[in-house]
Amino acid sequence: MEKIIIFDTTLRDGEQAPGASLNPQQKLEIAFALEKLGVDVIEAGFPIASSGDFQAVKNISAKIKKSAICGLARCLKPDIIAAHKALRGAGHPRIHLFLATSKIHLKYKFKKAEDEILTLAKDAIRIARKLCPDIEFSPEDATRSERDFIYRIVEMAINEGARTINIPDTVGYSYPQEIYSLITDIRNNVSNIEKAVLAIHCHDDLGLSTANSLSAILAGARQVHCTINGIGERAGNAALEEVVMALKTRKDVFGDFFTQINTKEIYRTSRLVSNLTDFVVPPNKAIVGRNAFRHESGIHQDAVLKKRSTYEIMDPHDVGISSSQLVLGKHSGRHAFGDRLKHMGFNLGQKQLNQAFTRFKDVADKKKDIYDDDLRIIVQDEIRLIRPVWKLESFEVASGTKIKPYASVILDKKGKLLSGSSGGDGPVDACFKALEKITNFKAKLEDFRLEAVTSGKDALGQVSLKLKVSGLIVNGRGSSTDIVEAAVRAYIDAVNKLET
Repeated sequence: MEKIIIFDTTLRDGEQAPGASLNPQQKLEIAFALEKLGVDVIEAGFPIASSGDFQAVKNISAKIKKSAICGLARCLKPDIIAAHKALRGAGHPRIHLFLATSKIHLKYKFKKAEDEILTLAKDAIRIARKLCPDIEFSPEDATRSERDFIYRIVEMAINEGARTINIPDTVGYSYPQEIYSLITDIRNNVSNIEKAVLAIHCHDDLGLSTANSLSAILAGARQVHCTINGIGERAGNAALEEVVMALKTRKDVFGDFFTQINTKEIYRTSRLVSNLTDFVVPPNKAIVGRNAFRHESGIHQDAVLKKRSTYEIMDPHDVGISSSQLVLGKHSGRHAFGDRLKHMGFNLGQKQLNQAFTRFKDVADKKKDIYDDDLRIIVQDEIRLIRPVWKLESFEVASGTKIKPYASVILDKKGKLLSGSSGGDGPVDACFKALEKITNFKAKLEDFRLEAVTSGKDALGQVSLKLKVSGLIVNGRGSSTDIVEAAVRAYIDAVNKLET
């Protein structure tokens, strides 16, 4: 078994994502979470960048004891001195030096030749090595650099005392086979490569950061740079949760590798980073997205109820999620619907279940999210209406500030369609008067209450009312995403009670 070192750069590269700025206290809170998660190396920041970054690295160095703490520095003496000072309190300090090596960077950013870059890197590593025993060196933009130059600068860095050599795909330009080839070639062409840990740092500009990181591991990399939720510059970095869970899940491919990550802390850490950065995790995000362990398709729900692994390659408990969720919506099937009702305490006969399922489908066509409270109201409505005399077939209303409200209603009475129309003081009043004409019940509205059963713009509304008919008071209740329809259903519910 070989350990893959997890180098988390959420607090440095992740925080560089536009809008993701964190204050020192927030950084410390995330650092504690990363330590609990089991991260080997925490890149706490870029000390020379600002006084706030310096203080954050200093605070984290003083408080975090299990993980190594790393500070980033350019190959400049002031950067190295600042990193050293910020890391003084760390139990396991590391200085991470970087210097671009690609032709495009040398020409436009530095205006220097390869030998000049080599000298700058050598001098910087020597300075840093005198201050800190653990040095990591990155040839920035390595995947777009000349390979012969990469071999030269990596060999020099190791000779000067760098313990870790990180190969960055700085602009997310590479693809898995190319990364595999690069790592393999470095191992075959750098004479002293066995004296250092080879690392990989991938960005997600082409959506390949996780795949590239895994390819590098297969080629010989033993440290992976990553961030929580994949946040970072531009399209982000390789996501820690994706890399770790790929290694854990695909034992047939990665069986010889392990990490010390406590995967049950993944979801909690993901949500903490999301909350503090105000970066919402996309619902379809792998591992930690809201939909990662949710199923709405009826075919999938049926299979998952029979055997979870039919459509889930990971156990949600392994990443700190309590359970899979069968989300009830318009694609859901009868099996999942019935299973949810059983968990809610409803024991319906087949006829009741079928009728409730039909009503559920009607509501699901209008409403994105179906909550348990919605189901409770739907089932209660259908249980009461299991043998109704009157059923709503359809209704239409016209209403506005410059027109008189008007309603047309069609009811089904034991297979026969009856219609009625009327004006009114409002759309609900017009509907009630039309219903009076159809049912021939002269009713007085004694009470009318409307409440939202659930939250959101598409919340299911419930109407409760009391009708007085010939001295008798009857209650009615109805629900719908349309409050006028909910009122009509409540009226019909009351009238049906008069027929029994």
